[in-house]
Amino acid sequence: MSKAVSALGGVSHKGFVEVSEAGLQGMITVRGDLASAKMKKAVKAATGTAVPEARRIVIAGDKAAAWMSPDELLIMVPYTEALATVAALEEALAGEHHIVADVSDARAMFRIKGAKASQALLKLCPVDFETLAEGEIRRTRAAQVAAALWKSAEDEFSLVSFRSAAGYVFGALEVSARTGSEPFPA
Repeated sequence: MSKAVSALGGVSHKGFVEVSEAGLQGMITVRGDLASAKMKKAVKAATGTAVPEARRIVIAGDKAAAWMSPDELLIMVPYTEALATVAALEEALAGEHHIVADVSDARAMFRIKGAKASQALLKLCPVDFETLAEGEIRRTRAAQVAAALWKSAEDEFSLVSFRSAAGYVFGALEVSARTGSEPFPA
């Protein structure tokens, strides 16, 4: 059996901010009635968090639940826990209309770090970063690719895209973060 590898092998670039592939991340799409008692209990058991409100991400250590649409969540767990988490969610949601799918190997995650991280992203994403609150997730585009992003720490954003477009997304981030290309250099 081969060992899992991330989309780009942890590539990174240091410009006016640092952009890097975050490595393997367990990601699970869960669809169903987000207000149901079973869903709330299942998400709490899987992540230690509540079902997030619209356009929010709730993080508890190395696990998270992110709102993706009125009937969809993205559950994030360590990569090695993804399959067991899928099984636990399936069991917890039995008898209720739902879909649970491990999308870990279909997604790539990137980190954008530095005091001007939002400047690198605003060249690629139609997002008002001045109003993006901590704990808010935004489904958007990074250049021409569907993406989701959130402020994951002080001066840091996380961005998730399709793995098939990981090279393109990293290339766009690398160009966007090149030293001297800051939109607001002062």
